[in-house]
Formats: sequence, structure tokens, C-alpha cells
Amino acid sequence: MLEYIDTETKDAPLWWHKQGRTQTASGYGLRLTTSKKALYNGRWYRVYAACVSNAASYWIETRGRRLYLRG
Repeated sequence: MLEYIDTETKDAPLWWHKQGRTQTASGYGLRLTTSKKALYNGRWYRVYAACVSNAASYWIETRGRRLYLRG
């Protein structure tokens, strides 16, 4: 079962984001590190993405759980 959360996000780019690079040559992948962080239970978590074709899903991971971001 998928768990969804509504949360605040902030921009927190890594070094390759600042240089305009992508994690994969194509820009597609099933676990891409984004330049965003999301607030959940008082802590900021890195947002990950699964991007296939023109659709993407965004999530954070906490204690072995994958929580998907709405919107």
C-alpha cells in the first residue's frame, strides 16, 4: 500500500545539481536523487524520484518506509 504525505519542501542542491549535471546520462531512472528536501516529523529528508518516460514519482525514505509526496 502506498503512503502519501503533504509536506513542505526546500531547495538543497548537491554539487552536481549546482553544475547543471544529472545523475544519469538520459535523466531517467528508478532512484534519482533530486535537489529537494522534504520536512517530515521535524526532520529534513532527501527527496528521490523515479522518472520513466514523461512521468515521475517523488518520495522520501524513513525507517525503511517509502512515503510518496503529493502534488
